[in-house]
Amino acid sequence: MLDRVGLADRADERVDGFSRGMKQRLHLARGLVSDPRVLILDEPTTGMDPAAALDFRGLIGELRAERRSILLTTHDMAEAESVCDRVTLMDHGQVIATDGPAALASRLNAHERIEACHVPRAALDAIRLLPDVVDVCQDGDRTRIDVLGTAAVSTVLEALVGAGVTELGTVRPDLAEVYLRLIGGGRGMRVAR
Repeated sequence: MLDRVGLADRADERVDGFSRGMKQRLHLARGLVSDPRVLILDEPTTGMDPAAALDFRGLIGELRAERRSILLTTHDMAEAESVCDRVTLMDHGQVIATDGPAALASRLNAHERIEACHVPRAALDAIRLLPDVVDVCQDGDRTRIDVLGTAAVSTVLEALVGAGVTELGTVRPDLAEVYLRLIGGGRGMRVAR
């Protein structure tokens, strides 16, 4: 089990010298000793560096492939999105939504989104006036444009390309944004005026 969680080379060391992330991996190894079919993991990647967290997520994938059921609690929306088949979003102990990560995003997103970099001010002003453009937000060199319908996406993309913008694409909201919208939280980007 130590080998499986990447701690075999530390087997002879005292646990009190382990980092928090190493202790998290050790807890998982201990939990796997009895070969359980169901695992309950509470914030398993807390304290792990990005490489260890990535390895841990890979291990979760292996455990799922072994047909184990895993209940994972996390505040890390990217983690939930990458390892979970179903997600339950909660706010103050109340369930606000349960579904697959992609389904939550598509259910929430009534509009289409375009992201672009280095959009000239004149192009932004013109795009704001287009029909079905519902929001234009800017954060540094990045611009997010929300529109209603695919026809509006084509019109905005044409305007951006016509203005010489070369870094652009359409995106879906991530799970963190879904959560914030469902609980009525902020957007995180400031509105371009």
